[in-house]
Amino acid sequence: MRIFVKFFALCREAAGQREAELELPAGSNVRGALERLQEQYPRLDARCLAVAVNQEYVEQERVLANGDELALIPPVSGGNRV
Repeated sequence: MRIFVKFFALCREAAGQREAELELPAGSNVRGALERLQEQYPRLDARCLAVAVNQEYVEQERVLANGDELALIPPVSGGNRV
């Protein structure tokens, strides 16, 4: 199956691109996709990412379907505290 990956912020820098396509075996879950992406993009630290499938935050056990959009979102920090 084919899924579409979107890289945001530091993930985009690590991957060197905004989007990618990923071929996975049918029945793969988010964890498997992250492992494959980590192999392809060694600078990508998939251990501490928020992950969304089709614009909905999900756990890594979520099973993917052909055509799903996987978004990798690094932790957000910064801002002013009062």
